[in-house]
Amino acid sequence: MADNLSDTLKKLKITAVDRTDDSLEGCLDCLLQALAQNNMETSEKIQGSGILQLFASLLVPQSSCTAKVANIIAEIAKNEFMRIPCVDAGLISPLVQLLNSKDQEVLLQTGRALGNICYDSHEGRSAVDQAGGAQIVIDHLRSLCSKTDPANEKLLTVFCGMLMNYSNENDSLQAQLINMGVIPTLVKLLGIHCQNAALTEMCLVAFGNLAELESSKEQFASTNIAEELVKLFKKQIDHDKREMVFEVLAPLAENDAIKLQLVEAGLVECLLEIVQQKVDSDKEEAIAELKTASDLMVLLLLGDESMQKLFEGGKGNVFQRVLSWIPSNNHQLQLAGALAIANFARNDGNCIHMVDNGIVEKLMDLLDRHVEDGNVTVQHAALSALRNLAIPVINKAKMLSAGVTEAVLKFLKSEMPPVQFKLLGTLRMLIDAQEAAEQLGKNVQLVERLVEWCEAKDHAGVMGESNRLLSALIRHSKSKDVIKTIVQSGGIKHLVTMATSEHVIMQNEALVALALIAALELGTAEKDLESAKLVQILHTLLADERSAPEIKYNSMVLICALMGSESLHKEVQDLAFLDVVSKLRSHENKSVAQQASLTEQRLAVES
Repeated sequence: MADNLSDTLKKLKITAVDRTDDSLEGCLDCLLQALAQNNMETSEKIQGSGILQLFASLLVPQSSCTAKVANIIAEIAKNEFMRIPCVDAGLISPLVQLLNSKDQEVLLQTGRALGNICYDSHEGRSAVDQAGGAQIVIDHLRSLCSKTDPANEKLLTVFCGMLMNYSNENDSLQAQLINMGVIPTLVKLLGIHCQNAALTEMCLVAFGNLAELESSKEQFASTNIAEELVKLFKKQIDHDKREMVFEVLAPLAENDAIKLQLVEAGLVECLLEIVQQKVDSDKEEAIAELKTASDLMVLLLLGDESMQKLFEGGKGNVFQRVLSWIPSNNHQLQLAGALAIANFARNDGNCIHMVDNGIVEKLMDLLDRHVEDGNVTVQHAALSALRNLAIPVINKAKMLSAGVTEAVLKFLKSEMPPVQFKLLGTLRMLIDAQEAAEQLGKNVQLVERLVEWCEAKDHAGVMGESNRLLSALIRHSKSKDVIKTIVQSGGIKHLVTMATSEHVIMQNEALVALALIAALELGTAEKDLESAKLVQILHTLLADERSAPEIKYNSMVLICALMGSESLHKEVQDLAFLDVVSKLRSHENKSVAQQASLTEQRLAVES
């Protein structure tokens, strides 16, 4: 075999120059045979013989040997170490020229050769790009798209594979294919050739690659991809094939227009069916499929239109089925059910309907099952749903009387920031009512935990929500007892720091809470306000031209309220507030200008 191969390579060098087709064909057949027996070893010998350069001259359209030469190149390019030598031997340009051939076998072998050279090879892709190979292949796909004979389908499969290898994990080449209009062509292919497993699979992998790119989503949305994928999905029995369709559906479903198309094409019914089939199985495949189906279901509900279509006024079959997941014993379904409710709870109408129909009790029961060593993702999802449901004013009292605060407070001891964050958000949404704010504000355990979380520097969300809840407890309760509890727990310094937040809304909430503290319990809070350097901070806020009008206004209100304390009054005098305030009398905002006049008078009288 080895001697034969050496002879063949020597002979090939001579016949390649003489161009005697018969003896050339014999040599090529020997090479193909040797490659079939031991591809790697034969490829190494071909590379060592220097014959690769000769192949470029053999890739001519009119020769009967051309398809065999392209086939040999396709075979040797299966080896990673042969791809760059193929490029260096100048094979790409003649191969791309052969894409203009009318001979089906030449096209097939050329497509294979280019596809294999491009596989995981930057140099191969770059050379094909420069030679303009992609556009010719896309044009072929378009013109051959509707022919369903086996030979044509085989060629289409090879061309799809070539484009996939050419662009895989390369954003700029994928963008190039999208600009060339490959997406509508592939979608059409999928529709016409859905009976051909190999071609369908190739289209799906190509979609999977392209769908990751944001720029592809609009093109996909303008095709009937949703309909084709759902049709294909319904036909799949095999787990791996369904998984392939899932892998395309997930990135596409991130686009709102496609979400709606998938819902209209009946994907949700397929997903619900999978959930029903797999829910009781403990097989690994079934568990994975249940997760994928329920996750995708939740993703579809993230689009406003698709969500509202499935809600159907709270009477829809889909909504009812999702509700039944919450009391399930399956953690994945509990999670998906709670996340789905959180997604349905994105407008007041839906929230009011769900609270009136007992969803709060279901979510509290779910939370109850996860208090001790519970599933953190389920806790997080259920709290998210409760937080969203608490947004409409009309729901707050109903949720309070249902015992939501008690249910939520059970998670105060959680050490998981995502759970802490949602817990805080839910409580903050619920305490608009004075009574609720007072009750929670006097809960020492809660207030101490809030003060602790106000220092969670690694978790900005938890820190921000804790500050906002502290402020809200004061603003909504207007209670001396609540203020005393917060002072005793060391919360004042955090409210003062919050007044310097980069978010105007948080600054404002802090200033209003501090003004209430100064008005109701100045004596109790005096020392803490002093050590937190409140007066200096207020001076900075008033002097800073970038401070919003409401911040300037509330800072002046607070200055006036602090005058009741001897030590703070002295600080105000020492900092020459009059100069800063008098400049604000000509502020373009009328409220600020009026408050500046009042504050100036107050400062003048007290000085």
